[in-house]
Amino acid sequence: MKSLEALTAEIDSIKDLQSVVKTMKALAMVSIRQYETAVKALADYNRTVEMGLQILLRHRYFSEQGVMLPPRITNHNKVQTLAVIIFGSDHGLCGQFNEQIASYAIEQINQKPEKPENIIISTVGDRLIPYLEAAKKPISAQFSLPNSVTVITPAVQSILLMIENWQLSKVDQIILFYNQSLSSASYRPQSVQLLPMNAQWLQRLEKQAWHGEGLPSFTMNWDDLFSAIIRQYLFVYLYRAFAESLASENASRLSSMQAAQKNIEERLTELNSQHRHQRQSSITSELLDIVSGFEALNSRE
Repeated sequence: MKSLEALTAEIDSIKDLQSVVKTMKALAMVSIRQYETAVKALADYNRTVEMGLQILLRHRYFSEQGVMLPPRITNHNKVQTLAVIIFGSDHGLCGQFNEQIASYAIEQINQKPEKPENIIISTVGDRLIPYLEAAKKPISAQFSLPNSVTVITPAVQSILLMIENWQLSKVDQIILFYNQSLSSASYRPQSVQLLPMNAQWLQRLEKQAWHGEGLPSFTMNWDDLFSAIIRQYLFVYLYRAFAESLASENASRLSSMQAAQKNIEERLTELNSQHRHQRQSSITSELLDIVSGFEALNSRE
């Protein structure tokens, strides 16, 4: 049985751990809120990008020149080279977050008809690497995860540069894998085809009526403007993947911290009970020693 000193030291240590867990819970909740707010704010920007794309497509619809869309934007023929980007985390203490998205991505990749040598894999977050290496999936590029909303934009720009290089190297399809936040405590794996774009959606957007007095005009070259808007389209999807993944990571961490806090509270209850029992036993033992000594002195007299 542990001594009173040992129990006191263990209780103090667990209380310190409890304080750390409470702090991590608070940080996770604050992070979830900021990333969820970023996702909501992105909806308005996404609508603006779609309106710009609709204007260009509507001009093409009424144009006698019949401007052609770039083949790598809408071509859905047989894919020769597939590129995927998987979003995980750089930090631990987030439960099964990385394992779940890695398992989901690996399962989806294995179902693809492309040869393994024609599949390019990039990761966001170091914690994904062991799972992909265990599945013998070579990683071509690695990116660090932003630690705040303000750092997401530079991270997105870095990936956009990689995507431009992929397109120059004849990559036919690009897919994102990330955990989508459902609430402050839950998430699920999600896959999004970044390129080629959905041709049917573009056709609907092209023929959709413009809600306004007149279709806005532009003076910039159509092809150049279209490329600029497509870049913003890609930016929106990548930014959303970052924000959703970060919100999901913190939701998983919050869930882990809540479980840890429950275990700590149960352990503290158990230790405090042992401490009281030990203290009571110690006091009883001291009283018995005093009584025995008193009786010994009386017997001598």
